[in-house]
Amino acid sequence: MKLAKTLPILLSLGAALGSASAWALPDDRNQPIRIQADDAQLDDKNGVATYKGDVIITQGSMKVTGNTVTITRTQSGDIDVVTSVGNLAYFEQLQTAGDAKPVQGYGVTIQYHASQDRVVLIDRAKVVDKDNNVTQGEKIVYDTNKKLASAGRATGSKVTESRPRIDMVIQPKKKTEQKAQ
Repeated sequence: MKLAKTLPILLSLGAALGSASAWALPDDRNQPIRIQADDAQLDDKNGVATYKGDVIITQGSMKVTGNTVTITRTQSGDIDVVTSVGNLAYFEQLQTAGDAKPVQGYGVTIQYHASQDRVVLIDRAKVVDKDNNVTQGEKIVYDTNKKLASAGRATGSKVTESRPRIDMVIQPKKKTEQKAQ
């Protein structure tokens, strides 16, 4: 199985959810990948790898957790979809060197659709950036190429907590940041 080639894409999940500036530290992709789980099932013939039981995947400053993480591949071996499910599934990653706090994302389900360059957080979806700006809703979708995010209802998906409205908290800029700009 081309697991060594597929996991860096999973770990760039966080990079897909960042702001318009680069999400990941440049050196993260060159770091070793560590996977911890209670159980691993690798089905190379069907292109599916499933990790269960307090799954923790780390690479550099990136961390992805969930009760179950499933990676599916196309016939050619490329990543198709990475799905992390938990109560709550979680990711974090530093945006730039020297940041004190990583960007964090939560959801009952976090999906990365590699061929569509899209990340979807479903059910109790929440993204908190390094400045403590928060976006919450039933569903948050991020297009990694266009750097476009949308948030709204999770129509067609069962949710454990109904959130008919999006909730955002934007922190005021500090005076030193305003003067620098």
